[in-house]
Amino acid sequence: AARSAPPQLLTLARPPFAVRMLSNLSYGITPQSIAEFNALGDSDAERLANYVDWQLDWTAIDDSALDSRLASAGYDTLDKPLTRLWSEHVQGDPDYSIRMRPAWEVQCAAFVRATYSRRQLREVVVNFWHDHFNVTAEEYSAAPVYVHYDRDVIRQHALGNFRAMLEAVATSPAMLYYLDNVSNSRAGPNENWARELLELHTLGAENYLGFMDPFQVPPDPVDPAYPSGYTDIDVYETASAFTGWTLKNGHWEFPDDNDGTFVYRQSWHDAGPKFVLGNLLNPEQPAMKDGRDILDRLASHPAVARFVCAKLIRRFVDDTPPPALVRSAAQVFRQHWRSADQLERVLRHILTSDAMFNAWGQKSRRPFEAIVAAMRATGCDWTLRLDHEASNGFLWRLGFTGHEPYAWPAPNGYPDTELAWSGANSLAMGWKLLDWLTNAKDEGAPLLPILAISRSQVPQWTAARLVDYWCKRILGRLPSNVRRQTLIGFMAQNGDPASHVIADTNAWAGNDLKNHYNQERLTSMVSLILMSPEFLSR
Repeated sequence: AARSAPPQLLTLARPPFAVRMLSNLSYGITPQSIAEFNALGDSDAERLANYVDWQLDWTAIDDSALDSRLASAGYDTLDKPLTRLWSEHVQGDPDYSIRMRPAWEVQCAAFVRATYSRRQLREVVVNFWHDHFNVTAEEYSAAPVYVHYDRDVIRQHALGNFRAMLEAVATSPAMLYYLDNVSNSRAGPNENWARELLELHTLGAENYLGFMDPFQVPPDPVDPAYPSGYTDIDVYETASAFTGWTLKNGHWEFPDDNDGTFVYRQSWHDAGPKFVLGNLLNPEQPAMKDGRDILDRLASHPAVARFVCAKLIRRFVDDTPPPALVRSAAQVFRQHWRSADQLERVLRHILTSDAMFNAWGQKSRRPFEAIVAAMRATGCDWTLRLDHEASNGFLWRLGFTGHEPYAWPAPNGYPDTELAWSGANSLAMGWKLLDWLTNAKDEGAPLLPILAISRSQVPQWTAARLVDYWCKRILGRLPSNVRRQTLIGFMAQNGDPASHVIADTNAWAGNDLKNHYNQERLTSMVSLILMSPEFLSR
């Protein structure tokens, strides 16, 4: 039998520079963000550099409107300190809904922040670090303290220092529970945290050397003072170094210590000598020094710099990080590994690089990113809330896409490549949610003000004018002529696309399709734009 021809790959035209950059450095364009970006300089390079500087200086950006939105959303756990989260959501074995509420509120707030924050780059970076240091939000023991993990660990250090972030993660109740170091002791060692620290958080699986003799590991090609990879012995020794890093959680040996904060138990610690990553740790070191020595070794390791920088480049630039950019970013990472603004420096280097300047079409939006971008582009003014019909319907549908915020069940975090999200189920469920979003209402008010915006911005509703307006608003440009004509044909039906004025009505018109359910046809046309490759690519 004759074989069918291979599928043709779609080649998309490059959009305007502002659209390309904002698609990667934010959660999508809005008319305001395009105008702000284009006002930042006289050349594309100047505008990009100024935008990155503006967004990296995130504390100087007024986000009071977002703060007000969050405050009025009915969230009541986001400002609770750790000890209060513990006393109100852990102690006394509260109902499941009370225990889970902090995690649920962080998940809802992730949408609100991504959609409405003016600190857009920070929100994208926070999402990156949540994937990198993944803790499943609804894990039974992590959920009550997830507000602390999001607020005081990930957000606090997202643009700061990687070494400081490592220790904040290692001592956080959420991670101590999630990877079981809470029970890691000399009498009952547990290697889960140690293995994921090396495999996922720092050196990467590509540098795992199995059961190789650690004394036979070759030196790193950049700095021979460090080994080129890690072995199982390094994992076991790292686990020993972190014995005693636990919580005040009412353990039977210490029943009066029960406020959820970190504690170092010297009596649980294996104080013997250790050989980790080519470095000898002396016996009987001061409290926590074994673990901190390892974190220092990792934070300054050239392979860690390459691994973390490659992941950042994969997030912002290309699924296949350019080797030259990985090397130069890793140099910045290592040079400033003790600096408070290390990660800010690394990001500035990556985001103003030639690779970033030319980036387009190497990535696709994951479902969460696509939904948020759709809400931003269409002028959404709606806030997710708990125990609320429209919000519940939204989150239920989002679950089928496989990309609920902070819900990935494994320690490796959500995948961040186009291939991982190009399966039929992910795409179909994402399209269904986008279509639902354009038609859904909350107490009679549309979630997306498509009709209201069309009334105010398109004075005469011809098919061509409606299509062109919404394409320019959502995509930042017109699509290919073939796609534009398809959209116009859908909107026009049997009417003239240039001259027939579409009435602002939503009635049955029999066989006169040009007047048939016009408002629903308009919202459906917008949903088709949101499902297009032009919208889903970045």
